[in-house]
Amino acid sequence: MVIKLIVIALYAAMIIIIGIIGLRKTRSFNDFFLGGGNIGPWMTAFSYGTAYFSAVLFIGFAGKIGWNFGYSGLWIALFNALVGVLLVWGVFGWKIKQISITYKVSTMSEYLEKRYKSPFLKLSGSFVIFIFMIPYSAAVFMGLSYLFTSNFNLEYWHALLFIGIFTASYIVLGGYKSMAMIDMIFGIIMTGGVIILYFSTVDAGGGMTMITNTLHAIEPKLTHAVGPPGLWPLFSLIFLTSVAPFAMPQLVQKFYAIRDRRSIRIGMIASTFFALLIGGVAYYIGSTTRIFISPEDAGFAHVFNNGVPIYDRLMPELLAKVIPESLSVIILLLILSASMSTLAALVLISSSSLTKDFYHGFINKKASDRKLTRLMRYASAFFVLLSVMLAWLDLDSIVAILGISWGALGSFFLGPFIWGILWKKSTKTGALASAFLGLACCLVLYATGMSSPSAGTIGMMVSLAVNPIVSLLFGKYESNAA
Repeated sequence: MVIKLIVIALYAAMIIIIGIIGLRKTRSFNDFFLGGGNIGPWMTAFSYGTAYFSAVLFIGFAGKIGWNFGYSGLWIALFNALVGVLLVWGVFGWKIKQISITYKVSTMSEYLEKRYKSPFLKLSGSFVIFIFMIPYSAAVFMGLSYLFTSNFNLEYWHALLFIGIFTASYIVLGGYKSMAMIDMIFGIIMTGGVIILYFSTVDAGGGMTMITNTLHAIEPKLTHAVGPPGLWPLFSLIFLTSVAPFAMPQLVQKFYAIRDRRSIRIGMIASTFFALLIGGVAYYIGSTTRIFISPEDAGFAHVFNNGVPIYDRLMPELLAKVIPESLSVIILLLILSASMSTLAALVLISSSSLTKDFYHGFINKKASDRKLTRLMRYASAFFVLLSVMLAWLDLDSIVAILGISWGALGSFFLGPFIWGILWKKSTKTGALASAFLGLACCLVLYATGMSSPSAGTIGMMVSLAVNPIVSLLFGKYESNAA
């Protein structure tokens, strides 16, 4: 316990020091939000990967999906890497950088306004980002808090308060400058951590063959290509987590900040391998939860409610069981590193939606660069406060909360953003229709009882389909925006 505390203290000190260095290098809003638009390939690759994967993956998704889907959860890891990373970088990476220069924009909402000549789309986009980033951030805070409670025997709200204050301090100091510097360190910690996690789990389970045989004995479908819940639930999880990154503001931002086309090529390869490693190990380890944790074991009574697992508690218990005490601090740093980067990206994007898109776009267009940077810091602290308050309520599982957040954001932005880049005939009417019909579909389905991954998947499909249809039907009545 003492060693863990010392390592965490040193880790926190390192982050604060880098935040101070970032503060000294931050002289403008562009520095604070985009690192001056001159970030290299390795920093961008690690920044993208660590923003993609967080405690949401290791605590929420790996536990719930591993328990229910078994080995078929590995399909999610594969498609996340090939579609959510490789395809996004290869098809859109350089295009996004180009549009940021051509249209002179630094946020997704700004691009939509200029591409479709629609201030209303910018305004609504800024509110959608801020509102639906809060539950996503809250889910990350929840995952970290569960991890800290299991490692340090803290009360949930104590852990939540500590992480919230620490995150706000780190982001408010240096913005993207400090985030890009620290993300490489986070990425290295995550790489080493998942390797240790994999070998420790396989060793504790008696080898991969023994793990497979044990899972097959518990439930044969846990080792099949499609797990017990069936094809549609698996597909919806794959689609939600792999396609949404094409229009997730916190991931798109990485391409605004990257240096040049060569950096795109290098970063694409590096981030794809990183995603395969991190996602593959996380979902594989999650599939072993049924081997190490059982409702019949009195020692795990707090993990189950009438025999049904409390999914967000599975992975913390598994990690405590299979990881040697001497290595447990590295796994703690693994998940902390993944989460800190994700939180940093979410906070920056959400605060920019208030400051750059809403305040500067509609309230005070003559606001000075210095004032915008100061307001970004205030908005960052405010966003963290709201996220911590939502996480404190502990309303639902991490997977459900993330599902509605990603589903809503993807449903609103996919149609306007993707078609806006790829198709010159995409019109303002098509963009507005796809954004609002996609979002409405997602929220209505979720409100009527559909699972958030399924509701998000359908909403995103609607968003992608509506834009070209409406643009073709009404294009002759509207001059193209591009």
